[in-house]
Amino acid sequence: MAKKEHVSETPATQFLRKHKVDFTEHPYEYEEHGGTAVSARALGVPEHAVVKTLVMQDEAARPLMHGDRKVSTKNLARAIPCKSVEPCKPEVAQRHSGYQVGGTSPFGTRKALPLFVEQSILELGKIYINGGRRGYLVGIAPQVLADLLGARPVKCALEE
Repeated sequence: MAKKEHVSETPATQFLRKHKVDFTEHPYEYEEHGGTAVSARALGVPEHAVVKTLVMQDEAARPLMHGDRKVSTKNLARAIPCKSVEPCKPEVAQRHSGYQVGGTSPFGTRKALPLFVEQSILELGKIYINGGRRGYLVGIAPQVLADLLGARPVKCALEE
């Protein structure tokens, strides 16, 4: 279980509090390139419930994906619809979101970007998603993504 410690406000937590969203805070020891496997293990939760925020370019799409899955850019492009989608370079993603890569939250971003969520994420009871800094996740009801951010459900997971 993650140890309890004070985490200072981020634009994401300010956004959640402003909109009266119930959330739990989950700080953990960040590991460079550790990804969702590290955070899931640190929190003692299934990696499938850890949701990563990815910033894509062309259509400036932000897909949300299960930690244990990858985005099919072809499926996402088809679902949006647009010709093609690809991950942004880290510096471009940071400019769009206002967050450091590895600490990108869909809440409280610098620019309002279209948000797409793998539809199976909305079926989970609780998800763990970045709270606006590396080593910090918030636990929320997944429906908040659709209700508050207008996240559009899509099927864009890479078939296993």
